[in-house]
Amino acid sequence: MNHIKYKKQAACLFSAVSLFALMGCTPTESKDSKAGAAPTSTLQTVLQRGTLRVGDCLSFAPFGFYDKAGNPDGYDVDLAKELANDMGVKLEMVNTTSANRIPNLQTDKVDVVFCNFTRNLERAKEIGFTQPYVVASEALLVKKSSGIKSVQDMGGKTIATVKGSTNGDEVRAMNIKVNIQEYDSSQAAILAVKQGQADAMIEDNNFLAYQAKLDPTLMVTDEALVPLEYNAFGVKASDQVWLNYLNEFLFEINASKKNAQLYQKWFGTLPHYPLNPQY
Repeated sequence: MNHIKYKKQAACLFSAVSLFALMGCTPTESKDSKAGAAPTSTLQTVLQRGTLRVGDCLSFAPFGFYDKAGNPDGYDVDLAKELANDMGVKLEMVNTTSANRIPNLQTDKVDVVFCNFTRNLERAKEIGFTQPYVVASEALLVKKSSGIKSVQDMGGKTIATVKGSTNGDEVRAMNIKVNIQEYDSSQAAILAVKQGQADAMIEDNNFLAYQAKLDPTLMVTDEALVPLEYNAFGVKASDQVWLNYLNEFLFEINASKKNAQLYQKWFGTLPHYPLNPQY
């Protein structure tokens, strides 16, 4: 009887030890499974942090600039405010340059970049892009009294361009006999048109629409002198959850016409081109 009793006790002890051993293994297995889990999306990070960090070029009015009180303002800033409001978080605008748009995303200094960001294949190798929110092309800024309706009316006339831009090359490629006058800045080129030193200025049609809004004696020609450029929000690569959320935001802000209203507020006209390419 004692021998049988001992065997029963040993069996119970072995079972207990085995149970504790299994319990001891459990945390290790759980830790391994967590290590292999997908990284947290920027969407969850922003919601937990309570602040959305938007990178924007705050030196490119009216997309982004500082108002007289030193606060960020502009078309992109208004869009960022709409996004932060929909997410229920605070907004932090981070001044960004063209050169550091991608590095700021890759090093997590910002959560998303607006900043006149044109979608293309080279950039898509490094970051992700949302659907477009604004479309740009090149057009001419002229005086309303000039009679110039398109670049075809520019034969023998003078077009102002900015030094270092590709606009001069684009004009030459059109094979139109025009004089090309280069200026140090966009403002200098615009002034040349106002003062009659140049008959037209070639530049981004959105930027020119803003200039025509500021000066009612000016107008923008109704043409696309180069292939359309589709500007979008830039996000860190491989974050599909965040990309999906931002695309849904853009869908809703476009469907509600709020984006078009903001564009008209800043550029003085409704968007010139549809956001969806026509194939």
